[in-house]
Amino acid sequence: MASSSAAYARNSKPITDRKQPKIVKNLSKIEPRKLGVGLVAGCCLALLTYISLAKLFSIYSPVFDISRTLSKSTSSPSGTLVETVSIPNSNSSSSLSKEPDESATINELFDSKKTEDDPVLDIPVPKEIDRVQDNAPKDIQSTTLRDSNSKTDFPQFYDKETPKVQTESKIACDENSKDEGFPYARPTVCEMTGDLRISPNEKSVYLVSSSQSTVFDQNGEKKVRPYARKDDFLMPSVVEVTVKSVKPEFEPPKCTKRYHVPAVIFSVAGYTGNFFHDMTDVLIPLFLTTSHFKGEVQYFITNFKPYWVNRYQPILSKLSNYDVINFDEDKEVHCFPQGFLGLIRDRDLIIYPNPTRNPRNYSMVDFTRFLRSALSLKRDRPIILGESPKMKPRMLIISREGTRKLLNQKEVVAMAEDLGFDVILKEATRSELSSYAELVNSCDVLLAVHGAGLTNQIFLPTEAVLVQIVPWGKMDWMATNFYGQPARDMKLRYVEYYIDKEESTLMEKYPKDHIVFTDPMAIHAQGWGSLSEIIMKQDVRVNLTRFKPSLLQALDFLQE
Repeated sequence: MASSSAAYARNSKPITDRKQPKIVKNLSKIEPRKLGVGLVAGCCLALLTYISLAKLFSIYSPVFDISRTLSKSTSSPSGTLVETVSIPNSNSSSSLSKEPDESATINELFDSKKTEDDPVLDIPVPKEIDRVQDNAPKDIQSTTLRDSNSKTDFPQFYDKETPKVQTESKIACDENSKDEGFPYARPTVCEMTGDLRISPNEKSVYLVSSSQSTVFDQNGEKKVRPYARKDDFLMPSVVEVTVKSVKPEFEPPKCTKRYHVPAVIFSVAGYTGNFFHDMTDVLIPLFLTTSHFKGEVQYFITNFKPYWVNRYQPILSKLSNYDVINFDEDKEVHCFPQGFLGLIRDRDLIIYPNPTRNPRNYSMVDFTRFLRSALSLKRDRPIILGESPKMKPRMLIISREGTRKLLNQKEVVAMAEDLGFDVILKEATRSELSSYAELVNSCDVLLAVHGAGLTNQIFLPTEAVLVQIVPWGKMDWMATNFYGQPARDMKLRYVEYYIDKEESTLMEKYPKDHIVFTDPMAIHAQGWGSLSEIIMKQDVRVNLTRFKPSLLQALDFLQE
């Protein structure tokens, strides 16, 4: 050590000629170069430590508030189902950096106004609170809510001991069942938002809220039969679902499954199984109610019919990305942020703009376009005569085997072929849906006597032709409103042929002075029972001379 100090003294030049102070001698045992390096390193380390602590505190400052919130929400014995809380890392002011107020919802709690490029910091929740409620099923499922300003998924959780993360649930029911010029009453449909708990086993929907809507009766309940045709004869057969208003402190049923999509509960009771009513009472209302969700919706079906669901699976799966749930047999408690009980409907095979029922201004053209997509139907326009001289316009004549048969259909087929049509004669069966829809879509003209078979017009290409043979008995209102006006709304060309009484088999059943000939409207006034037993049970034998101009008109339409 002394030799080292001596070497240093020899190589160093004195600052002055005076003698070195005594204090220098006291430091003679310290190596000068190491002393300088150590001082510099120490200063740098202290500076870096100070900067790191300051930065760390600024990053984690929002965490302390959320940690206190989580500790409050998990302090109860019930616990919550939470795995990871994703907190945006931002230097800007955040709603997480201050104590959340008592009315904050789960969305507000995690609202950080972040951008897509912001980093995300994952903070694991302690394992002691990562558990299911003690008395809840072990397979309880948790889904995630998506922040509207980012692509980051935040976990959804619920704890009955933490009211600050609950929302105020709401319900609104449309019971304005009457419509101008439409004789059928519309069914009740209710929309709910907030904390919905669907318990199919109890045929109930629990709406958890600290306040009660005026929609509910004195018992805090609202009963609905969710079939989209309000018919006093039918309604008793439709499963009744009860919406129950319940406050959080009364411990509503615990969720066994959670969803971030809306729920829709509807019935396939009533007249379903008849193709016309399958469309008017279920599928068109379902399209009107849920198509804007773009598949992100969960269906519950009451009066469940497996054959019906299988038949219309291509359409159901186009409207919803999820398998339907059998409301009649399910035992879970399903929790949703939004839901509909019942379906919004308009008229039969008709959709009109309406600020309440149809605020998105859907039309029957939209519905038929949707069907072509769901069933992979290729044609959206019919043949145009003259463009391809070798191609004949194709006509489908729907054969009926029950009432309102076309008795001389072979003669009609022969006349249509003589006029240049390629004619197919086929009954509208309840067989596989897609194949029959494809057959109809391949045709340019659809011809049938008034009845449910004319509903198949929904599969025709836009601007194709529909020909309706209208039976005797003042059937013009039904013919126009059930099939004629819908055809026009679908942008089809429409031809209707009203038979004379001599073309009806009613002439063989009743004398010429019977009211069915002298005053048919008197039978209408007696109600559907008389109408269905007398007028609807006739067959038709068209006068070929009278009927031929209708076929020529169909040809003319295909030249436009």
